[in-house]
Amino acid sequence: MGDYDEDTAFLGQSGPYFWSTFFLLTSVYVSTGFNGLYIVFVGATPPHHCLIPEVNLTEEWRKAIIPIEIVDGEEELSKCSRYSLEVVRNLSAEGYVPGRDVNVTGLKQEGCLDGWSYSKDIYQSTIVTEWDLVCDNEWKVPFASSTLFVGYLVGSLISGQLSDRFGRKKVVFACLGIQCVSVFLQSFSRSWTMFCIIFLFVGASQISLYISAFVLGTEVLSKSMRVLFTTLGAFLFYCIGYMTLPWIAYAMREWRTLLAILSSTAVVYIPLWWFIPESPRWLVSQGRVEEAEAILRDAARKNKVEAPPVIFKESELEALPPTKKYTILDVLKSSNIRCITLMSLLLWMAINIGYFGLSLNTSNLSGNPFMNCFLSATCEVPAYIVSTWLLKKCPRRALLSAFLITGGGVLLLIQFIPDTLHYVALALEMFGKFGFTMAFSVVYIYTAEIYPTVLRNVGIGMCSSAARIGSITAPYVIYLGTYSKFLPYIVMGSLTIGSSVVNLFLPETLNKDLPETLEQMKGFTEMLQAVVTKSEDRLQQHGITRQTLGQILHIC
Repeated sequence: MGDYDEDTAFLGQSGPYFWSTFFLLTSVYVSTGFNGLYIVFVGATPPHHCLIPEVNLTEEWRKAIIPIEIVDGEEELSKCSRYSLEVVRNLSAEGYVPGRDVNVTGLKQEGCLDGWSYSKDIYQSTIVTEWDLVCDNEWKVPFASSTLFVGYLVGSLISGQLSDRFGRKKVVFACLGIQCVSVFLQSFSRSWTMFCIIFLFVGASQISLYISAFVLGTEVLSKSMRVLFTTLGAFLFYCIGYMTLPWIAYAMREWRTLLAILSSTAVVYIPLWWFIPESPRWLVSQGRVEEAEAILRDAARKNKVEAPPVIFKESELEALPPTKKYTILDVLKSSNIRCITLMSLLLWMAINIGYFGLSLNTSNLSGNPFMNCFLSATCEVPAYIVSTWLLKKCPRRALLSAFLITGGGVLLLIQFIPDTLHYVALALEMFGKFGFTMAFSVVYIYTAEIYPTVLRNVGIGMCSSAARIGSITAPYVIYLGTYSKFLPYIVMGSLTIGSSVVNLFLPETLNKDLPETLEQMKGFTEMLQAVVTKSEDRLQQHGITRQTLGQILHIC
């Protein structure tokens, strides 16, 4: 087909049709904000200790039966053990007083044989309290979180093929329906295994919805509206859903009720089927020209312009000669492209580990978990706006490295903040989230500008898969906090600082024409080699050899 933008130029760059489509499509992203991170509340672990059954114990022994442990320098009740109930019951029956007649620290301990007692000050119930996902089963919480991101990986791989075959609009609404049904069914989960399996479908449908709506928007909207949609529209409306989530969770403290309410919000999207159009570009590519022209004539009517008698000429619809299909093997053939791809994969993984790690960690922070989650979502709004503005003027490489150093650097500082200044630690974590969010928005555009057109989809697809691996890893990074509350920050901060060094060896793309072919990418690879040589020379001037740099990156 010919130049689609030229054929549809009669619609203009703005108008009621484009603005209504813009807001209808961006409203879909509110649902992805609802359902993307509800595991923060559904999988929260309230304060708990071993359950003491109703047996004949004095009040002193009932209070003393739970051992005291030192955790991160502070005393707290043991979460996974108690003094032997049989021994304590005998001592209580004989009239001994703990601490006066008996040194309780020398008594025999046992596990929580009768289950656990959970605080209900914040949550009435979560999957942790429902299925006792604590102590030996504590690993099941990050595993459950990871199943969502495994679903992301699956959805990323199949959504493009589905939308290419069945159409953008059908896939968008099918994914909305699957997401709604999956979340609703998850609220009736009878076991942790069932919860995790359904979570796979939630993740796959959600990311498929995100990608398909993104593609539909870029194909339906005009050039100027397309830029607004891809840079701010989708991200900001996702943030609206993300910011609303903690207040819904605040009102509904029971996890099953929360999921049922979140799933019901999809009902409002049913009428949009009659207002959101199918992509005329896709229809033309499938030979359904009459349907495409009908949509464009309706758009012209709404924009109050006159459509030409024939929009797509027959000569423009003739099939183009077949072109070579590029695959992942073409990425691996060239050593320079392999190097660029490897560095890009590391960047995407590090950024996703940091972004999702901090997003999932809000329930573990000091203070109100609902307010912490709201603040974490709110700090993304200025991050997207600032990064979009800076991308118009600033070099990508320096910009991304600055964001990575900002996000990782403040995380490394948290371990030096006294416990009495927990608000300072919270502010640093929010600032770190701000840096990761800006890096998140920059790396998408930067990667697309590095790869040539013939390899762009393949390259971004590989990076997206690496991002999913990073997000799958993120819950386990947060799980390290059970050993030391500062360990997740050290891991995320070090990994991010290391990736900022790797980013310095990528080519700059600001004000450069996008490469179309592998041959045109040679200029980028030559630039990369020059950057590497120049960087090595500068490092050697400061006494840092290649071997030393390798050791530093290995430590990070």
